[in-house]
Amino acid sequence: MIYLSLGQESIPAGVSAAVSAGKPWILGQHRAHATYLCFGGSREPLVDELLGLPSGCCGGMAGSPPIQDYENRILGHIGLIGDQVPVATGVALTNPEDQVICFFGDGAAEEDYVLAALGFAASRNLNILFVCEDNDLSVLTPTSVRRNWKITDVADSFGLETVEIADDPWLVAHWANRLKGRPALMNVQTCRDIWHVGTGNDGPPEWDRFQMTKDTMAKIGLRHESQAIEEEATAEIEELWAKRLQILFAN
Repeated sequence: MIYLSLGQESIPAGVSAAVSAGKPWILGQHRAHATYLCFGGSREPLVDELLGLPSGCCGGMAGSPPIQDYENRILGHIGLIGDQVPVATGVALTNPEDQVICFFGDGAAEEDYVLAALGFAASRNLNILFVCEDNDLSVLTPTSVRRNWKITDVADSFGLETVEIADDPWLVAHWANRLKGRPALMNVQTCRDIWHVGTGNDGPPEWDRFQMTKDTMAKIGLRHESQAIEEEATAEIEELWAKRLQILFAN
């Protein structure tokens, strides 16, 4: 299965900017391509995994959910929604000197073992930052239909420091830097560009953070620099996909 993180990239980008000096343990959700790349995951094994090649980061047998790069401390999960949250808590418990960052979605926030893990992290004062990538959808069901409580309220009641923000990358970086080093939770409102699995949608997202970020860069005089970065990245990725597809068709 392939779960694209289009529209949500600014969250791991902002968090990674805040912790660039260290090498934290990273546990992503099933929609984790952006997280994997932002924290230095190797590109070729990711592409190969999505193509089902044996050289993929999970042997080409798993798709998006468990993508991992252990050398860069990026751990995948088994596809059980939210299972990475208690695992991340265990990593923080056994590696007290290391920063642990755990990403999960607003749907996973409703799993009992996720809530238990948040409470445990708070009770043991673990060095872990939980990041809820809140696109207000569990598959296609909005939060208001699913529950009448907020994850920040629950986490706060456990004793975690919490913040509710939008997915502005500079705001995300600010709070990730401010909250690192102690058990905390950021609930970040974001927009998923496409349906849960697939390439379609039922209209444009409520906002386009990528375009908003580029507009901001232009306003502060960095239009040409941001365009150059985008063009260079696009060319590199297109070349990478072309090479890996040649391998796939050759087999």
